[in-house]
Amino acid sequence: MNILGQVTVYPTPDPRIQRLVELAYNLWWSWHPEAQALYQEIDPGLWKEVNHNPVKFLRRIDQHKLDRAADDRAYVARYEAVIAAFDAYMHPASTWWGRTYPELHDELMAYFCFEFGLHEALPIYSGGLGILAGDHCKTASDLGLPFVGVGFLYPQGYFEQRIDAEGRQQAIYEKLDFSDVPATAACDANGKEIMISVDVPGRSIYAKIWRFQVGRVPIFLMDTDVAQNALGDRELAARLYGGNQEMRISQEVVLGIGGVRTLKALGLRPTVWHMNEGHAAFLQLERLREYVQDQHLPYAAALWATRADSLFTTHTPVPAGNDAFHFDLMDRFFGGFWGQLGIGREEFLGLGTYDYTWGPQFSMTVLALRTAGRANGVSKLHGEVSRRMWHTLWPEVSLAEVPIGHITNGVHTESWLHPAMASVFDRYLGPTWREHIEEPATWNGIQRIPDAELWAAHETAKQHAVRIIRERTVEHMVSVHRGPAEINAAEQLFDPKALTIGFARRFATYKRAALLFRDQERLKRLLNNPECPVQVVFAGKAHPADEPGKALIQYIYQMSRQAGFAGRVVFVADYDINLARHLVAGVDLWLNTPRRPLEASGTSGQKAGLNGAPNCSVLDGWWVEGYNGTDGWAVGEEREYQDEAAQDEADALSLYHLLEDEIVPRFYRLDANGLPHDWLEIMRAAISSIAPQFSLARMLKEYVTDYYVPAGALGARLGRDDFRAARALAEWQARVVQAWPQVGLHATGPSSCELSVGQSLAVQAELRPGTLRPEDLAVELVYGHAQGDDLGDAITLPMSPGATERTDGQVSYQVNFSSPDSGDFAYGVRVRPHHADLPNRFALHLARWA
Repeated sequence: MNILGQVTVYPTPDPRIQRLVELAYNLWWSWHPEAQALYQEIDPGLWKEVNHNPVKFLRRIDQHKLDRAADDRAYVARYEAVIAAFDAYMHPASTWWGRTYPELHDELMAYFCFEFGLHEALPIYSGGLGILAGDHCKTASDLGLPFVGVGFLYPQGYFEQRIDAEGRQQAIYEKLDFSDVPATAACDANGKEIMISVDVPGRSIYAKIWRFQVGRVPIFLMDTDVAQNALGDRELAARLYGGNQEMRISQEVVLGIGGVRTLKALGLRPTVWHMNEGHAAFLQLERLREYVQDQHLPYAAALWATRADSLFTTHTPVPAGNDAFHFDLMDRFFGGFWGQLGIGREEFLGLGTYDYTWGPQFSMTVLALRTAGRANGVSKLHGEVSRRMWHTLWPEVSLAEVPIGHITNGVHTESWLHPAMASVFDRYLGPTWREHIEEPATWNGIQRIPDAELWAAHETAKQHAVRIIRERTVEHMVSVHRGPAEINAAEQLFDPKALTIGFARRFATYKRAALLFRDQERLKRLLNNPECPVQVVFAGKAHPADEPGKALIQYIYQMSRQAGFAGRVVFVADYDINLARHLVAGVDLWLNTPRRPLEASGTSGQKAGLNGAPNCSVLDGWWVEGYNGTDGWAVGEEREYQDEAAQDEADALSLYHLLEDEIVPRFYRLDANGLPHDWLEIMRAAISSIAPQFSLARMLKEYVTDYYVPAGALGARLGRDDFRAARALAEWQARVVQAWPQVGLHATGPSSCELSVGQSLAVQAELRPGTLRPEDLAVELVYGHAQGDDLGDAITLPMSPGATERTDGQVSYQVNFSSPDSGDFAYGVRVRPHHADLPNRFALHLARWA
């Protein structure tokens, strides 16, 4: 026959279930199992085949199966219940944000991130940063925040990981079909699809904007694979974390500058700007340009306006891990930019200059720290590490007062809680527990759950985890052409009754995945004890350019095939959200062995603890705050080492001791009914302590209270009346900086003395303000425990000026110092610039000590 053309016909849901399409385009379904079940019930095989993607599912489902579901009265009843819950969520009578801040109805928080991990059906994330961003947006939706996300849509996403017969990681990229993902083209007020552009050397880069709806929160992602771009630019954002330095700076120009232009094209006017990691810091340059060019602000006033309402979150605990560019690259990409700001090259480069051990470069983290009024790390320990890392930016400030705070990461509870465990919580925590996740009292009901019910829920999750481990292992065996005997063995891999340890995360060397194998014979005895067998599942991807990380994967894989380890250790390929969700819920113990203090936070262990899997972890990242002596185990000591080999040896010995003498015996201590009461006790402790403290609801409420609301208020204040306050702040800064060399301070107080708790010590100071007014300055006594030439935990006491004026222009100050605690303290007196509109006390990077 003569074929004239081809036609694709897509199925259409019956009117009785037609809102399945609407539901598919809102990722609300991704954290509601009952919504996912509506698709899975129609065709379980297809649901698995499309990787749980309802949009793709609806494009491929057989029309007859859709019609059969519409004729099923029980199915329609379940559908109507889900739709009713969806509608109630999308149009609530009230939200936490509305109840807490009813007056802030014009706020809008813009959250920029390089990646968003929302669901396995949308593989545009690589790991922790993206998963955190996805959870951040989901929780913003739950709390009713006026919130918008901005990032990239990577047509080839992050890579699919395949492991060859020798254990080598292979990176496979497959292009996304946008018709198969829950995305719609973003449009402006006139309904026109939005296309933005940014200028780079010799050309413009264009990006189409796609909208993803995450509950009540939209995320706008840029796609450079459009016809207007040259081939190289079409592939600019094709892959996550790919390419050389020129590609990276191009990506970050598009993310930052293009992201600001995206929101402007959408008619959105954020009142708070949040940079989640330094990749997006160029957005501050675009905002500066807009203030100077469009608002006609002087550069100094524009900089204060930009600082006022912005927040920077750092995730990287080593300077070399932060993006930085050579000055010649900055000259090429921004050669005409500083003129638009009304400043010179040196002042422009000074916004990001950092002296690395290999020489000065333009650091994105420094740019963010110098242009954002507020900054934070992602755990208590990481905040301390970050202040130490970037102390040189505030050389006259004590280490403890470096203006980088911390908010410890958390997880979106409903995205990571296994349905079987959630069902138990529904029965014993009360009908509204999901609305009060971050409140410790919510979790008191954990103690009321009968042992048998809690263990049954965990065993259900464990069976699901074992099933996916077997399925993925069989798929791998087939792909590398193993024989029938090995494939049959893989189908029976792992005993659902044996103690199962999980280690799954990005494979970077500092995470020390191989620490468990330091004494192989000792480990073999532990794994193969016939009375108390142990099995370990590993999973994770290494960055495609990280050869040491890939070598670690190969090592673990090869170990898993050796006698004594085969059948007891397995590496599961292609770690993604789906596998992660099964492992954190289904293993018995979560193992984490980073080299302290290189784990900024980590969240996988929080997800495991939420599901009742205790952590066995080095005291690094979030576990420093999470471990309380009853909810898991601490590997090694809470200290840092100069010798890495000594650290590895000490931590490995500690880990073996914990496993042999505490963890394994406790797990296998069973009653007559086969229940491990002692283990269940630690499961309860893990859930009760970790679930509220490390929920993203707690985390995001802290962001709102500590950063978003104050930043929005300061931004509004500085922007009123044609930025009158910002202009005044810039003028004040110029006056202070010019007069600062003439400011002098002298203080008198004992060089040493002894006090009892409650007794006070009088300290006086004489300030010579020069041409400044006393109110332009703050004189403070600072005390704390001495750490060399610094104070480890600086506490500030404001000093009060005397009532009488002196004819010599000096001002007298005094304070009575006393401490509520005993101990050895050091103290000093300083003066610093003071203004009510500063976003932090040290925004001018100036201080002088008496």
